[in-house]
Amino acid sequence: MLFCIVFLGFTPRIATERSDSGENRLAKIKELIESSRYSIHDLSRCQARTAGEHYRLNMPFELGLDYGCKAYFPAADRKKVLILEEKPYRYQAAISDLAGFDIETHEADYQVAVRKVRNWLANEARGRSDGAGRILDAYDDFQEWNYERQCAAGFSEDDILDYPTSELLTAMFDWTKAGRPASY
Repeated sequence: MLFCIVFLGFTPRIATERSDSGENRLAKIKELIESSRYSIHDLSRCQARTAGEHYRLNMPFELGLDYGCKAYFPAADRKKVLILEEKPYRYQAAISDLAGFDIETHEADYQVAVRKVRNWLANEARGRSDGAGRILDAYDDFQEWNYERQCAAGFSEDDILDYPTSELLTAMFDWTKAGRPASY
């Protein structure tokens, strides 16, 4: 989804864009929510995977903060929100208050997720944008370019698998500035 957002000319804001352990994460998220006109919340990763495991509430909590920002601050009345989930209506078991909201589902398929994000951004931004197929093809080009670039910079396979999201995002912008090449 981050690649789709960058490809369409938007600048994603994520809590991991700054990695200062001395910075309060919730304050950072609040700042990001207040300063962003568009927000995307994917609730599909909230469910526990094994018995006894705690389910993750960060995304529903952040969605609640975002909703509160939009509802209670007049300056945020232009804010637009996209809510994603893996399966239709699954979220209602935990957050029944969302019944009646238009929530998009992606079936745990990144290609469907890209299509949903692309369609939403194209509709909200009211601009022409490339289709999801072109974005997904470009993602393959980016992945190859970035892998070659990382290898040339001395990254091992383990390094590449542990690559920080903030650096990956920077690489996406670098790739765009380089003219979206197919290889490094």
